[in-house]
Amino acid sequence: MSSHPSGVDDLDRAALSSDLPLPLYLQLARYLRGQIVSGRFGHRDALPGERELAERFSVSRVTVRKALKELLDEGLLEQRQGAGTFVNRGQSPYVEQRLSTLTGFSEDMGSRGLVAGSVWLNRTVAVATPEEALALGLSPGATVCRLQRLRTANGAAMALELSVLPTRFLPDPNEVKGSLYETLRNRGFTPYRALQRLSAIQLPVDQAEQLGVPEGAAALYIERRTMLEDGTPLEFVRSQYRGDSYDFIVELNMAGPATPKR
Repeated sequence: MSSHPSGVDDLDRAALSSDLPLPLYLQLARYLRGQIVSGRFGHRDALPGERELAERFSVSRVTVRKALKELLDEGLLEQRQGAGTFVNRGQSPYVEQRLSTLTGFSEDMGSRGLVAGSVWLNRTVAVATPEEALALGLSPGATVCRLQRLRTANGAAMALELSVLPTRFLPDPNEVKGSLYETLRNRGFTPYRALQRLSAIQLPVDQAEQLGVPEGAAALYIERRTMLEDGTPLEFVRSQYRGDSYDFIVELNMAGPATPKR
């Protein structure tokens, strides 16, 4: 009798392909991530060892080790000294987002095998506030489309998000059904780059209740200005991300030698 749960015993040996452009370790990480978030593995289920996984998928143990590290870094797995590797499915998914690429929430969650969702809190057309007009380069009295949502991953609350856009880019807030960025691209306005500012905050009672955490819980407050390729301001976003479920990762490169002053 196998000591592993049925979800592990049913692993698809043909899930990986050397014909795909994605490295094998990322293919394996993606496949195992999908099995975890779909519920095939239960919380605290044990995974097979590196050698067994390598044999099942016909890959090297180095490939398996790199795939598991991806999932360990995301918080989907945990290792216990002398006991093995176990599934870690807590109250909400744990996500690390790299800040080097501009993606929307829906795309970001989908790339991790998570199902992105939204609970609409408000969507209206209104006159821009002075702060919004300044951020979006609008004249006084200009109208904006406001989209306020509770963002979820696999049904768990992850963030509160308020997106504000000039109505010339999005005249009807009800046009957004899923991904805002997909809607904008379909209208011919492709988000190109963004500037973000992050700070640590403690959630007030109303926001804590919406996110399902205690009052005063730690969160990441983010302001983002998204632009078109020509630099035209497209979107002004203010978000509160759960501190226990979300980390933002920045990759830094060492600067080259300084140019001598003349």
